[in-house]
Amino acid sequence: MWKALGLAGAAGVVASGVLEARSQRVRRAYSPDEIRERLHQRHTRAVATETAGVPLAAERRPLATARRALCSMRRKRR
Repeated sequence: MWKALGLAGAAGVVASGVLEARSQRVRRAYSPDEIRERLHQRHTRAVATETAGVPLAAERRPLATARRALCSMRRKRR
């Protein structure tokens, strides 16, 4: 049984290595101009969001905000 678990663990390590190598190849496929363009787009979007009055943290993490609200409600019930 231990041999089977060891083999399964080794297979998991190999599979995660393969996935990491694949994602590295995808990242390296971008040209420097494409990366620069994407960064400019992200910066423009961030500045537009910031000037609109919506904080970036609230835009990215609506679940964290909801989770905090639920936790505070639970504390009040106790």
